[in-house]
Amino acid sequence: MKTLKVGDKVPTFSAKDENGNIINLSDYKDKKLIVFFYPKASTPGCTAEACNLRDNYAELKAEGYELLGVSADSQKRQLNFKNKYQFPFPLLADEDHTVINIFGVWGPKQFMGKKYDGIHRMTFVIDGDGVVEKVIDKVKTKDHAAQLL
Repeated sequence: MKTLKVGDKVPTFSAKDENGNIINLSDYKDKKLIVFFYPKASTPGCTAEACNLRDNYAELKAEGYELLGVSADSQKRQLNFKNKYQFPFPLLADEDHTVINIFGVWGPKQFMGKKYDGIHRMTFVIDGDGVVEKVIDKVKTKDHAAQLL
């Protein structure tokens, strides 16, 4: 797993959000962007993380941040997740792993003794020039906004 690090320039990407709109990295030029990766929509940890960001969205926006959530879920699953919890930010449906692979968050995991490949829960803060400013690899799902602020 070759994960982007602080100081790395994020390669250009495009992916569809929950509504089928194309989202490009370039849409966030000159803006601070938080890209958070989560393993699976509507699971307990992912819900806690996304809801914590939702609940602190106004404060994050006041600090100048835009947010993008990313998982390998389908558009339909992302749309259901967004609608159920009323997230004010886009969720990318990265089924082909384009964005996941660019950031290097797909790799070996272990859960209850079982080894498998999956998305590592990680968050990246990107500056207005597309350079990684911060990487959080130990995400506190219930208090993630505090890690960012």
